[in-house]
Amino acid sequence: MSGGIREQIREALQAGAASVSELHARHLNPTFIEALGLFGFRRHYVRAEGLSLWDDQGREVLDFLAGYGAISLGHNHPDVRGAIEEVLQACPPQFLLVAPPPLAAELARRLISFAPCGLDLCFFGSSGSEAVEGALKLARLATKRKRFVSAERSYHGTTLGALAVTGSERHRRPFEPLLQDASFVPFADTSAIEAELRRRDVAAVILEPMQGEGGMHPAPAGYLKEVSALCLRYGALLVLDEVQTGLGRCGRMFACEEDGVEPDVILLAKGLSGGLVPISALITRKSLWQRAYGTLERYDLHCSTFGGGALACAAALATLEVIRRDGLVEAAAQQGEYLLQQILAATAGHPLIKEVRGRGLLLGIELDAPAGKIGKDLAGQWLVVGLLERGMLVQVCADAAGVVRVQPPLTVTREAIDRFAAALKDTLAEHATGRWKSVTAAAARAVRTTTARAFG
Repeated sequence: MSGGIREQIREALQAGAASVSELHARHLNPTFIEALGLFGFRRHYVRAEGLSLWDDQGREVLDFLAGYGAISLGHNHPDVRGAIEEVLQACPPQFLLVAPPPLAAELARRLISFAPCGLDLCFFGSSGSEAVEGALKLARLATKRKRFVSAERSYHGTTLGALAVTGSERHRRPFEPLLQDASFVPFADTSAIEAELRRRDVAAVILEPMQGEGGMHPAPAGYLKEVSALCLRYGALLVLDEVQTGLGRCGRMFACEEDGVEPDVILLAKGLSGGLVPISALITRKSLWQRAYGTLERYDLHCSTFGGGALACAAALATLEVIRRDGLVEAAAQQGEYLLQQILAATAGHPLIKEVRGRGLLLGIELDAPAGKIGKDLAGQWLVVGLLERGMLVQVCADAAGVVRVQPPLTVTREAIDRFAAALKDTLAEHATGRWKSVTAAAARAVRTTTARAFG
């Protein structure tokens, strides 16, 4: 890289908050910048390491959001960085597409060694939505059926196919009509799924083992097992979207292991990246892939230019090794239980708290605010801003803003958990001492911010 280009990168990384926000608003997403200010998130982060972020004022923030799960090992993990540097030094071909890439082959081997029995083939992409698209296409070709069944409140991505099986009306409605062959049933209702499967035209049932954006709702015991049996009986595929729950997040390598389920397809993304290079994976049975694509006429019908890139695969290989070497699956189960107990203690008896639930290091704090959905939305934002003011980064669920999501990296320590619990208790005591106070305070903040922007 020439000195001029290096200098440009250094200057961009060192740019001030006002300059970055102005450029983003001009050329990327102006409403995003407005929302950050409205919700009290206008900070400029300049450095990240492990569990910590530092802004341009030198304030440390502990990351209990972890990029919605993508920062699985904490920020800038040295082993993931080292794996990427190894590839850069070796100068292998990138995105050659006319020869099998060696790191993709090795990553597939490693992933399959962790996966439930019977899953023996991988396809790599760049995002969770892309993995979902691949699963829908595979199901249609392998079963020669058109319809899909998903759950209400589910979230499977933002591309058109993924949106079609996403149970969030807020995300779906602006883009309709989508695929017309998707049906939605209540989460955890096996009888509703069977009613759809009896028509024998369902290509796949796609579910999250724990609904994330829909409000952190874990599948009840036995639910996925029963759905798996129903899919087998009626000839549909079972696709489990483990983009948020997989790779140790819920205290098991895959959340479906809690029910002893062997699905036809598992989807991964987020945590597989190690927090540095985007990658997603579709893991399935070779027999299904061959049924769908196993001819010279079809073998390349589903492809991805950037799928299986050397940098992404190296980052994923390092992530898997760190998870194995450091016992992070078991640690997530233990630290998750400790985090749950600390949150329960910090919120005990508070009138704003309705329920704390989740699995492992994927937890949700549901609020019980007045004034319906608007009240819950405002209270949720008020709580996360109060935590940010105390050095803790969390966020609300995209389709359940009255639920605050808590999902630190798998490397979280008890010391960090104690600091989080103390900040949570203090925030509730100072900023949300009653159900109405939290709502009115949040509304007042929004009015103040909007007024300042209008006249400032």
